[in-house]
Amino acid sequence: MFELKKALTYLLMPLQFSLLLMVAGLVLLWGGRWVRWGRALLTAGVLLLLLFSHKQVGLALLRPLEAQYPAIVELTPGSPPPANLAACRAIVVLGGGHSSTPGLPAVHRLSTSAAYRMMESVRLARMQPEAELILTGPGLSAADSETHGMVLAQAAQALGVPAGRMVLLTAARDTEEEINALRERFGDTPVAVVTSAWHMPRTMAYARKAGLNAVPCPADFTARANADFRWSDWTCDLTGLERSTKGIYERLGLLWARLRGRV
Repeated sequence: MFELKKALTYLLMPLQFSLLLMVAGLVLLWGGRWVRWGRALLTAGVLLLLLFSHKQVGLALLRPLEAQYPAIVELTPGSPPPANLAACRAIVVLGGGHSSTPGLPAVHRLSTSAAYRMMESVRLARMQPEAELILTGPGLSAADSETHGMVLAQAAQALGVPAGRMVLLTAARDTEEEINALRERFGDTPVAVVTSAWHMPRTMAYARKAGLNAVPCPADFTARANADFRWSDWTCDLTGLERSTKGIYERLGLLWARLRGRV
């Protein structure tokens, strides 16, 4: 079921779904029997790709997710952290992906999302010098001996976090399993949860259902619009497609969780 969920989600992403429609349309066009259907599918695929590549569409899909939980404020040296964060004795970094490229330092092997999450967790760790850093994420495959949590730990150590402050939780395969593992470990104790801002609503929904006392610490804000008008903000490009993909991915994840009664 887990692998089926991943496969279906992959196919329903804007780029993959649009390409699937276009390929199906081309097959029907070249077949010669279903020309009208071929044109319709090809046109639909092109229009969907243009739509989801538009920057404003991406912002519209992503901004409502990122606006639900504000970022932890910037503190001047010596200032106390916010009360809800001060109550946390652990900072949890949810996995965000990495590459297995040999020869690169761990910080350069992290995905963009994972790198932003790591930067935020290090910032919070400096606010809370007594809190332990919980690093999550399995390996890239079942045969991979190096888990994502291990790569995060290497990156955190390179950024100045002592190894003695870090704990790895790498058996969980997805967000739901990570939240359940955290509930089992910490019970009602408040924990700071760091993940991407667009991923935080689903994370907190799982936390509420599991009874985890999670303090949201969003990072990786992607829906950052310019304050002034710029023509480039109304064009189609990979930025728009990436934002749309993340927005649709999270909504599909929430829908799947609700259908199963997990949130």
